[in-house]
Amino acid sequence: MRFKDRVAIVTGSGRGIGKETARRLAAEGASVVISDIDFDMARETAKEIEDSFKTKVSSVHADVKKGKDIHELVESTLRDFGHIDILVNNAGIMYPTKMDDVSEEEWDEVLDVNLRGVFFCSQAVSPFMKERRHGKILNIASVAGKIGGVASGAHYSVSKAGVICLTKMFAKVLAPFGITVNAIAPGPVDTAMSQLFSPQEREDLIKMCPLGRFADTGDIAEAALFLLSDAAKHITGEILDVNGGMFMD
Repeated sequence: MRFKDRVAIVTGSGRGIGKETARRLAAEGASVVISDIDFDMARETAKEIEDSFKTKVSSVHADVKKGKDIHELVESTLRDFGHIDILVNNAGIMYPTKMDDVSEEEWDEVLDVNLRGVFFCSQAVSPFMKERRHGKILNIASVAGKIGGVASGAHYSVSKAGVICLTKMFAKVLAPFGITVNAIAPGPVDTAMSQLFSPQEREDLIKMCPLGRFADTGDIAEAALFLLSDAAKHITGEILDVNGGMFMD
């Protein structure tokens, strides 16, 4: 039970990568806060996890674009569990809009969720982690942030490049307090988000991957649990590629 007595917030965990990461944390003893903009989905996921693993789970409606929601997410976690050990910044959106067609409103929404949300969620939990001189922050970035994803849209790629930069910045600032900050850069993952790609785009993306398939959510969740565990206690500022060989560095 690698995460016994640990408390984890996972944003955007009503489904997809966030849900699977929350499930696996709970399976290994963590108390988990399911945070999602879709509160019905968050409640369903929380009940499913609680019934499956008999651990303490809460569900919180939170739009990570809004500072008020982030504050309430942190406050409710502290009220229910007393402390915060882990933050997984997973909430994200993608619109596969061609560059010439991206509107100002769509650009702002993608950057606000994918980048602004990561910064302010991390900022909000860090004082409480500093106080205990312990904590793990994990950001879900993307291979698009390293190579510039065309299919996923310019705004998505830029937002994920920003997440990579923020990860390294927070890692440096928080290291003296015993807090590690890392990120995972997935390639295409078989989730609802990837269904936004056309059949041809999906086929082209698979051809770019030496392992010849999209990742499943478990592939990403297993990497997440490693970086959140004590096995990775001397790793910080790492951007871990989990992309089937699509990009190697």
